[in-house]
Amino acid sequence: MRPSLPSAAARATAATVLAATVLAATALAGLPGTAYAAQSPGTASFTISDPRIKESSGLAASRVHPGVYWTHNDSDDGPYVYAVDSATGATVARVTLTGIGRPRDVEAISLGPDGQLYVGDVGDNRGGTWDHVWIYRFQEPRQLGDVTVKATQFTVRYEDGPRNAESLMVHPVTGRVYIASKDESRGGLYEGPAQLSAGADNVFRRVADVPWVTDGAFSPDGNRLTLRGYFTARTYPWKDGRPQGEGERVDAPWQGQAESVTYAADGSTLMFGSEGASSRVVAVPAAATSPGGSASPQPGSPPDAATSPEPTGSFGKGALVLAGGLVLVFGAKRLFRRRARN
Repeated sequence: MRPSLPSAAARATAATVLAATVLAATALAGLPGTAYAAQSPGTASFTISDPRIKESSGLAASRVHPGVYWTHNDSDDGPYVYAVDSATGATVARVTLTGIGRPRDVEAISLGPDGQLYVGDVGDNRGGTWDHVWIYRFQEPRQLGDVTVKATQFTVRYEDGPRNAESLMVHPVTGRVYIASKDESRGGLYEGPAQLSAGADNVFRRVADVPWVTDGAFSPDGNRLTLRGYFTARTYPWKDGRPQGEGERVDAPWQGQAESVTYAADGSTLMFGSEGASSRVVAVPAAATSPGGSASPQPGSPPDAATSPEPTGSFGKGALVLAGGLVLVFGAKRLFRRRARN
């Protein structure tokens, strides 16, 4: 028996169902943090799958390869830098550095406006007793794959004596290098010379006080500086070569060994990393800050209710939009069934 064609009313009802579904999905796509939102490459959380990367201690977003992040191990690995594809978590390149000494305590990586990667061998697990540390610099590879490159090595000394540090930030406009020391009571932000010299010591001078810092990053436009510690992170306006004010608290994720932070290439997202095998890199919208913010907890103390991340409202708005869309859909379906029985 030849099936009868649907009536005009049935076709109109089916169109209503489809339109309601599309409306709900479209509305959701306009909300941050939903699965429907269009994302730029490298702005979603991912897991580093390479078993060789057990102590990821720094992150830098590639400007040449969308969605790729550069990272490295903390220590006892060798002169290696890894490129990780955030879409898969897989390593797509390992760069072996030559022309440098044996890395001692590599803690940070940053990309400069000259297209070169700066690797900070600035850690000092002896509590700030080494009279110098190093920075290695090499051009970001245009092609991904295992490669050996010759790096330039710079010797760094601090104007006020040795100290431990875990962060290195290159300003994306001026190219000046900054290091934040890691100290519970007297952490400082240190500014390098306008141009690093491979033939002489580079003296970094203290320009600001900062809290306990395990990593930091400038926004791609150079207007903000984000510093993270084990339990907190803050974003500071950057003006005249200095961080301004007390900054704004960032809703940073809880991570067991909170070691790294960087901005995604488009500046929309902060990427927070940690040490450990199969470590997770967590994406947080760069705008997810608490204006004014409450005072940061003392280093080593767990976050309390006063400093816990505040809801951004995306979930509530998304739920309302979805509920409205479902009401339309199920209402249309009931109308369709009623007319089909008639």
